[in-house]
Amino acid sequence: MKNIPRIFIDHEIKTGDSFPIDKSVSHYLSHVMRTQKCLVFGFGHEFNAELSADGKTIKVGTDTGRADVVTDITLYFSPIKRTDDLIAMVTQMGIKKFVPVITERTVNHHVNWERMQKIAIESAEQSNCNSVPEIVAPIKFGELDLSGLCFADERFAYNKNNTTQVPKNAKAILVGPEGGFSDAEFDALDKLGAIPVSLGKTILRAEVAAVIAIEKILK
Repeated sequence: MKNIPRIFIDHEIKTGDSFPIDKSVSHYLSHVMRTQKCLVFGFGHEFNAELSADGKTIKVGTDTGRADVVTDITLYFSPIKRTDDLIAMVTQMGIKKFVPVITERTVNHHVNWERMQKIAIESAEQSNCNSVPEIVAPIKFGELDLSGLCFADERFAYNKNNTTQVPKNAKAILVGPEGGFSDAEFDALDKLGAIPVSLGKTILRAEVAAVIAIEKILK
């Protein structure tokens, strides 16, 4: 099944359903992939499916029975210049939700979130996820409940005595912007009970830091 194209369907589907398909999807299947057969997925399930002869509808077949690899993890992140890369890479790791957080040093305040959602869909299609992560509206750093929230702490890159362990039940982590958290934000993180997590001894690009941070939670 690995060479069969996967199409995300943004509504509940079941075996026997038939529904109209966008012309761009029809063209992709018929003229790019040169096949009528595909897999359709969404909301945790994946089904065999087939494009109609006229290219206007898709008929849903049997459930493939393949379990969803998406986990119940949320990434809190500051929008960065390469937010598209961050969304694409982290989606492939199987997370449930993205929460953009506006920090003091956030530089990208004009993200096209509709485009980011499309990138998440494409990444889920390619990576065998049966669900697409939700991208919620941005919030301010001051709105975060920091108590017990894991966060990527770049200060550990200069500290040889890191013994921080990620809690086994951790379901979320926060990563900062390109310039890191401000002194005031570090002060709030420290005082309000956030859990610092080391990403290693080097300073990482923000999008790479997000990937490593999720890996820490997945372990």
